[in-house]
Amino acid sequence: MEAKAEKKKTPATIEIIEAWCKGCEICVKLCPVDALEMRDLVVAVKDIDACTKCMLCELRCPDFCITVS
Repeated sequence: MEAKAEKKKTPATIEIIEAWCKGCEICVKLCPVDALEMRDLVVAVKDIDACTKCMLCELRCPDFCITVS
């Protein structure tokens, strides 16, 4: 019997263009795993290891300042 190969979770990368963020908090409120937070009225990564790459933050950001990969 062959052992099942374990899939390793590829760590997420969240890029934020701070100059474009207007601080609407939509991304923070939509994040299902609480990976983002607001710092001085700009979104910031709170816990990158919690990110599941659902991309809700990227899809809903009205300023296109978030990229998830």
